[in-house]
Amino acid sequence: MRSLLAVALACGVLTGLPGAVESQPGAPAIGDVFKKVLPSVAVIRAKGTEISSQTGGIGSYKETGSGVLISADGRVMTAAHVVHAMDEIAVEFLGSAPVPARVVSSEPGADLALLQLDSVPAGARVAVMANSSKVEVGDQVIVVGAPYGLSYSLTVGYISARHAPNTIYGAFPMAEFFQTDASINTGNSGGPIFNMAGEAVGIVSHIISKSGGSEGLGFVVTMNTARELLLERRAFWSGLEFYQLSERQAAVLNLPQPGGLMVKVVAKGSPADQAGLRPGTVPGMVDGKEMVLGGDILLAVDGIPVTEPNAMAKIRGRLAKVPPGSSISTRVLRLGKLIDVPVRIP
Repeated sequence: MRSLLAVALACGVLTGLPGAVESQPGAPAIGDVFKKVLPSVAVIRAKGTEISSQTGGIGSYKETGSGVLISADGRVMTAAHVVHAMDEIAVEFLGSAPVPARVVSSEPGADLALLQLDSVPAGARVAVMANSSKVEVGDQVIVVGAPYGLSYSLTVGYISARHAPNTIYGAFPMAEFFQTDASINTGNSGGPIFNMAGEAVGIVSHIISKSGGSEGLGFVVTMNTARELLLERRAFWSGLEFYQLSERQAAVLNLPQPGGLMVKVVAKGSPADQAGLRPGTVPGMVDGKEMVLGGDILLAVDGIPVTEPNAMAKIRGRLAKVPPGSSISTRVLRLGKLIDVPVRIP
């Protein structure tokens, strides 16, 4: 639950607003829609490792989220914060045994990721992806997922608003969001939200809560955003989780430039892991911020300094154009020395 809590601490505890919602006149029965979409909904259970801030040792943690099957060959959409830096991922569908999965594409800037299943269970069904531009404020929707690990739970609500990219939550500047009052809890993250035709209109991301309790402010990445970033473009999955260092922090760490990306976690088997990039090893504090120190610090990717204006957008654009099987160079500060580490693009 560690990576999900990172979102929760910024936005408040992930809870939802309880309450019954009646179907709109003439709309399909909610129960019928639920039965229709249920075979496309996945429960995602992932395992990872991290450095304990209390003991300094390596500890394991688990993450539970949700997802939705979007192709017959076993591609599953989910939230990036559920799977991006995880070592092991298993996906379950109703009535089926867990199936191993791997990340094939991830865009943390929109909290989106795409998994590939090793196999597709016989009872699983591909969801219909809606044109989310046709969704209107006031439309009734349902969320199906695994809140607090309670698999295949249903909540109901309405679309409360639509928010353009980079207007709601700075950690996800690339995402267009629907706002909804449907109950969203820990474990719903990455799961689908459906319209009353049973079409997936978005992927659950996070909530905002000033009180730390339920305020009915759930946020869902629109399906058009998910389709564009995960299917129409090629969002590179690095397997890295890092801290973005400020100019003051860079000075404290004696970086040769006013910023960098300090590696915190490297997912097993990821391109970053295969390249030999090193995660942090020791908990510490830099300029008042808790971090895991001792890992590599990325200074440039394929010749683009991470301190350039709009550096991450430029890097994403560059990586999208690199042919699979090719390598890019990353400039890294490791143990006080500058080195170039080649990273293969899968």
